[in-house]
Amino acid sequence: NVDFQAMYTKILDIIGVSDEQLQEFLQMVMQPAGGSYQSVTPTLDQFSRDMTDEVRDGKIDPIIGRVTETDRICQILCRRTKNNPCLIGEPGVGKTAIVEGLARKIVEGTVPAPLRDKRVVALDMAAMVAGSRFRGDFEERIKNVLNEAAGADNVLLFIDELHTIIGAGGSEGALDAANIMKPMLSRGEIQVIGATTVDEYRKHVEKDAALARRFQPILVEEPGEEESIQILEGLREAYEKHHGVKIQDEAIREAVRLSMRYISDRFLPDKAIDLMDEACSRRQLGYYQSDTQALKMEEELQTLTKDLENALTEGRFEDAHEIHEKMGQITERLERRRERARKKENEERRKVTAEDMARTVSDWTKIPVQKLTMDEGRKLMRLEKTLHERIIGQDEAVSAVARAIRRGRAGLKDPARPIGSFLFLGPTGVGKTELSKALADIVFGSEESMIRVDMSEYMEKFNVSRLVGSPPGYVGYDEGGQLSEQVRRHPYSVILFDEIEKAHPDVFNILLQVLDEGHITDSHGRKVDFKNTILIMTSNAGAQAIQSPKRLGFGSGDGAKADYEAMKGAVMEEVKRIFRPEFLNRIDDTIVFHSLSKEEVRRIVTLLLKDLKKRALDQMGITLKVRTTVRDHIAEAGFDEKYGARPLRRAIQNQLEDALAENLLSGNIKAGQTVVCTMKAGNIAFYSEE
Repeated sequence: NVDFQAMYTKILDIIGVSDEQLQEFLQMVMQPAGGSYQSVTPTLDQFSRDMTDEVRDGKIDPIIGRVTETDRICQILCRRTKNNPCLIGEPGVGKTAIVEGLARKIVEGTVPAPLRDKRVVALDMAAMVAGSRFRGDFEERIKNVLNEAAGADNVLLFIDELHTIIGAGGSEGALDAANIMKPMLSRGEIQVIGATTVDEYRKHVEKDAALARRFQPILVEEPGEEESIQILEGLREAYEKHHGVKIQDEAIREAVRLSMRYISDRFLPDKAIDLMDEACSRRQLGYYQSDTQALKMEEELQTLTKDLENALTEGRFEDAHEIHEKMGQITERLERRRERARKKENEERRKVTAEDMARTVSDWTKIPVQKLTMDEGRKLMRLEKTLHERIIGQDEAVSAVARAIRRGRAGLKDPARPIGSFLFLGPTGVGKTELSKALADIVFGSEESMIRVDMSEYMEKFNVSRLVGSPPGYVGYDEGGQLSEQVRRHPYSVILFDEIEKAHPDVFNILLQVLDEGHITDSHGRKVDFKNTILIMTSNAGAQAIQSPKRLGFGSGDGAKADYEAMKGAVMEEVKRIFRPEFLNRIDDTIVFHSLSKEEVRRIVTLLLKDLKKRALDQMGITLKVRTTVRDHIAEAGFDEKYGARPLRRAIQNQLEDALAENLLSGNIKAGQTVVCTMKAGNIAFYSEE
């Protein structure tokens, strides 16, 4: 006894939909994806997407530039035979975008007459292979797709990653997609547009000569700086609308410039677009604040929607009408609230600036490319003083390194070369390695930022390949090079080549490229960027000239400087006999570390004792006071002109730390006390002040 017609009319009235609108909606829902009931290409529609339809629906971004490549595609497609273009280029240069541009030109009607009313259909090879369980399933699908495309006479098949058709669906005794396509391509029954990378084309397509000759290759080069800027300007509106921000002109130029300089393993315009996208997202998160009241209203709407469905199911139409009205009121209030929030947003906070691009690049690469802050500027101006807190003496070395760091951070260095390259010469134990550690800590944030390469491990010719990776076919090819992999992961670091004179001559051939061009190519063909590294090579070459008192007697003023220059000249004579001229010529500065004087040794002991005092306080709560006599005793006992400052650490360990440990274990000294260390009858002694 239910009047279904009345119920139907009542429901339509409640939800505010006419009978015609409902019929139209049902037709749209029941219509298969990409086609209609009268579709002549049902299988093709099932395993593809129509790019021309996507252009009409506004789902594809506009293409800027690439006029030459688009015109070349049109020329090839209009040929009588072999009219199948294949776009070849590196990942991210815009191969797919060019085909999308062709689809847009077809929709707009700005193509030659033979191409008008054509459909650009992107074939999904993965979908065709998926679900083909039994032998013959895949072959049947591909034959149906190709027959439908040939029969329709207006289909341009686009196969992204063209190399995937080789071997796709093929099993033992079965044909793969490429071999099924070949006869139809040769007869001109179908037209295919392919896109693949240079490596994949060479590896797969070129080897199949019968397939390669049916395609006309179009090489897609990486766009230049100006063309990339135009591409980003063309995409600006879409990204502004998506993120709700305003992108400044300078930000677009900076996105291209920074991506070119700091992201060397990817290609324009893809890397610049990604940078702009993430910078917009970063800015959006910066100004977005969640509105708890709006969230509550959205939750209430979800609850009411469920109530409405239940009321309609149970036939409670009056309740359904009330719920619908309530939902309308809440929706109206929510929209008003959102509109007020949008107007309230500070426009300045929504602007994407060049600084946002720089910060995003810093997040990606761990390289500080944003503008110098006042604090960082002051820190760089005081760099010598900061380094001297750890490096005693060696003024020439500290000054030369500090100048290179300031040049690099101020943006004045040659962008194609490392920040600085230095050859540290001097006897053992005078501070060569310590200066490298101090640089990594002070400039790059941590001693972990120092990559140490012991060149005694590269004395043999067969070891050289370990730096950049083993060649293809050799053991260790997949692991990459020890140096190249570390620099790829930590591009902003100090690289210390310790005892460089011990390396095989072939190592210097690799270093020549790094010093001159700022990059090397590893065994996988990837470019590894050294432009943000400091290269330090240490050597003991000429150490005898430094230690000889006849060549050098340190005094003060001009005399000391003249002595240093004379000693450096003697050392360089020795160095020129060991290293090749082209290697020495590419190094920014050769720095000779002089032997340590007695006063400098005492200051080093003070530094080492400071470290011991900190450890005693942190670990045992002991406040340690060391008398000057103890410092002088350790300096005298521990210093060796031949071995430099390294024995000092052992002297402190043997004479001071061991005695302190015995006193702690025997109970003479307790945790938390103030302990004085002094000399007593020529030996180190301890007593408590408490």
